[in-house]
Amino acid sequence: HFGSSGSNSQRSEPTIDTSSAIMVQRLTYRRQCRYNTKSNKQRVVKTPGGKNVFQAVKKAAKGPSCGDCGKALIGLPALRPMEYRRLKSREKRVSRAYGGSRCAKCVRMRIMRAFLI
Repeated sequence: HFGSSGSNSQRSEPTIDTSSAIMVQRLTYRRQCRYNTKSNKQRVVKTPGGKNVFQAVKKAAKGPSCGDCGKALIGLPALRPMEYRRLKSREKRVSRAYGGSRCAKCVRMRIMRAFLI
C-alpha cells in the first residue's frame, strides 16, 4: 500500500456552520441601465425602514487643467461638464489674461517670450 496509514477512522469531514450564514438582500437597479458600467455605479444605502437600496453615484470630476503644462488650474471648481454650463461666467474663469485656460506660470512665460523675442 503506497502512502496509506491504515486508519481511515481519523479523517474528519468538513462541517459547515449554518448559524453564522447571513442572507444577503438582493438589490435591483433603480434606473434603466442594467449593466455594471462606468456611468452606472451604485452605493448601497439603508433606508429608515431598514431596507437596503441602491443609490446612484455621480462620476468624480477631474477639473480644468492648463492647456500648456497640464497642471490643474487653481481657483476653479472641479465639476462635470453639465455643471460647468450652469455656472456664471465669473465662476468659470480667473480674472487674468488666459484665466481659466492657462496657469499663471505659463502666462508669465508667454508674456516674457513675447517681449524678449
